[in-house]
Amino acid sequence: MWLEIFLSSVLGFVIYWFISQDKEETLPLEDGWWGPGTKPTAREDESIRPFKVETSDEEIIDLHQRIGKFRLTPPLEDSHFQYGFNTNYLKKIISYWRNEFDWKKQVDILNRYPHFKTKIEGLDIHFILVKPPQLPSSCSLKPLLMVHGWPGSFYEFYKIIPFLTDPKNHGLSDEHICEVICPSIPGYSFSEASSKKGFDSVATASIFYKLMLRLGFQEFYIQGGDWGSLICTNMAQLVPRHVKGLHLNMALILRNFFTLTILLGRRFGGLFGYSKRDMELMYPFKEKFLYNIMRESGYLHIQSTKPDTVGCALNDSPVGLAAYILEKFSTWTNSEFQNLEDGGLERKYSLEDLMTNVMLYWTTGTIVSSQRFYKENMGQGLMAQKHERMKVHVPTGFAAFPSELVHVPKKWLKFKYPKLISYSFMACGGHFAAFEEPELLAQDIRKFVSVLERR
Repeated sequence: MWLEIFLSSVLGFVIYWFISQDKEETLPLEDGWWGPGTKPTAREDESIRPFKVETSDEEIIDLHQRIGKFRLTPPLEDSHFQYGFNTNYLKKIISYWRNEFDWKKQVDILNRYPHFKTKIEGLDIHFILVKPPQLPSSCSLKPLLMVHGWPGSFYEFYKIIPFLTDPKNHGLSDEHICEVICPSIPGYSFSEASSKKGFDSVATASIFYKLMLRLGFQEFYIQGGDWGSLICTNMAQLVPRHVKGLHLNMALILRNFFTLTILLGRRFGGLFGYSKRDMELMYPFKEKFLYNIMRESGYLHIQSTKPDTVGCALNDSPVGLAAYILEKFSTWTNSEFQNLEDGGLERKYSLEDLMTNVMLYWTTGTIVSSQRFYKENMGQGLMAQKHERMKVHVPTGFAAFPSELVHVPKKWLKFKYPKLISYSFMACGGHFAAFEEPELLAQDIRKFVSVLERR
């Protein structure tokens, strides 16, 4: 008991020390060259070119032939999704993919929003840009950059976009209307992959900032989860004067002393500022944190060390790729789904939407380059990165979804994001917030914008 009190006192001093270190640092904004070879002497083509997603009969025939040759391994009895993707349910996925899924129809759906490409730092950067169908004279337009993560894609945002660009026709007020820009991270979908080592989240943030300038936006809002949360955080650290507001639905808070707050927080939650809801989402610690992280982090170790090896198999087998990706949409949506025979996939998503996301990896052949992003960011450990030790001094909003892999209390966030002005406990939802609960996330983004605009 006395030891715990002593440790709590020490912790209080440590917290006070960190709070006092509030110097407003920024990351250096640099010009990189990530294309093949050396940087040419000629000025880079800065034109913005319309782009259209396309497919062919040959592409679909090749896919079906590969699907037809897949060799299934029977699952263990009563194993559900506890050993990974259950191959009994995988049979249904294969049958649907081969006999019902219409990729040409989905290509038309992908092309409903305008696509573009532009060269930045030697890479062809893909993005969609969606303007509101109409803008009331009393309303100012808010540019909003939304960044996806792994194993997602720009397609994650297709259902949230209408709530942001055309809110009145979707049951929301038209007080705040957004112009939404959704780029593909280089090496994902239709954005060109880096030809050089070292392309990390800061390099991506620099490119996306330059993209926004090229589109004519001097000030803008940014939003992200998964890798998108880190990329957007880095943008705020690079160019805080250009970022009007930062909204996240995931945050990486890695300070060592948080381990101590977790261990003591069960008994002294009030001392650390934990709310009742924080306690529900964090404890029991073993089940909510340790077991969850251990069970769900195997992919991370592989992709942070040898991404190309497993990538060879995934890039060659569409069924293997689907199992690898879709398993994340099961247990990252809700960890309890591992105890279901079908992984709970169709409880939150349609097979059509899930397979569209898989096809964006398969048809572009980008699973390897997408996985390399882990090695570039985590190969030396996130704590080794300067940006991890820096605070973010732009207005920030956070949506805490209850089934996210790790819950981040408001108190933790305020160490990294001292200008946190909006924190919401969401009613339901997990890791893929925009894909799973688009209306809920849109409402929280709009709430954050409203709070910030009033300030």
